[in-house]
Amino acid sequence: METKYNMLSDLGLEPIIQAGGPTTMYSGTRPRTEVLEAMREMSESFVRMDELLLSAGEKIAEMLGVEAATITSGASGGLVLQAGAAISKGDNVIISKLPDTKGVPCELIIQKSHRFSYDSLYLVPGSKLIEVGEKDGCTVEQIQDSINSQTAGIIHLESPFKGAGCVNLDDLTSIAERNGLPVLVDAASMLPPRSNLTKFTNLGCDLVSFSGGKAVRGPQSTGFLVGKKDWIEYCRILNAPYPTVARAQKVSKEEIAGLLVALELFLKTDEKDEIEFYGSQMKFLVDQIVEIPGIDAKVIHNRDHYIPHAVIEFNSDWNGPTGCRLGELLLEGKPRIYLMHTYPGFDGIWVDPLNLQTGDLEIVSEELRKLLISFS
Repeated sequence: METKYNMLSDLGLEPIIQAGGPTTMYSGTRPRTEVLEAMREMSESFVRMDELLLSAGEKIAEMLGVEAATITSGASGGLVLQAGAAISKGDNVIISKLPDTKGVPCELIIQKSHRFSYDSLYLVPGSKLIEVGEKDGCTVEQIQDSINSQTAGIIHLESPFKGAGCVNLDDLTSIAERNGLPVLVDAASMLPPRSNLTKFTNLGCDLVSFSGGKAVRGPQSTGFLVGKKDWIEYCRILNAPYPTVARAQKVSKEEIAGLLVALELFLKTDEKDEIEFYGSQMKFLVDQIVEIPGIDAKVIHNRDHYIPHAVIEFNSDWNGPTGCRLGELLLEGKPRIYLMHTYPGFDGIWVDPLNLQTGDLEIVSEELRKLLISFS
């Protein structure tokens, strides 16, 4: 007799309607049915993990049209491997000693305006961050002047939240090439557009980290690195299943299979149709609330919003609480609803349609409308 589980009920948890985007804290993304089936199928087979990872990396590189690729434990795992590769450059003696970097160049240059919540991951293999510039920007000269015999690489953050006035990638890759250094890019959440899969390597970056969850809709704990063949190999031999500083970053055979299928489907999806679909959903939501006094609501799709979002801001007529408090109230309600509401420099709400399931759009629109009207 088949056993059925109601996991959330068994654990005493209330489910959340996820309308705030594929953030890890709120369970990430919703894998496609085909992804889950590929994971189930792979669970019934046994392989050598190093052979599987090598073959999967070659498959990803072929699919994307890049020089090389390898799978990581989330985009964050890719940052650890980037730093370790910059330090060790494939030297097995150095790899075996990490995070002990005594006598080895281990400094990674990062622009101050590129500092972010997860950059401590670069420190895991024993590197040291060298902060350059100011919060409002950095110059080519400042980066060049910070390079010395202990420099192992240069970090670049590609994100809507990075500071303005930073050194662009064209200049950064030129500096790195002149000094024989790798450019290490964190582009975790920069998909779509799908063109970003090759954009950064085409600009000369050596290693680029992407999330395999988020909009790709693979297993949330997966990621992948793309880049130059030698640098990808340095990362691969540093990664699990080998006994290295990255051993804890295991990716299961099931997750590898799921990511491969997710990427294949992601690439097959027509981006124009996808944008139109999400745009129509967000227009429906905006139409339900746009006339409420004190708010400005519109659909936005630009570099800072990877797919169309409903963006809600407050004007001088608004008498209610902050966007952050509104987000908290929605999470405290029944049903519980998560909207993006806790990010710096913006007192408003983003509604992200990626994880909406059948019926969610109407519920979110109605509950948000009722809450906003109660303060107008």
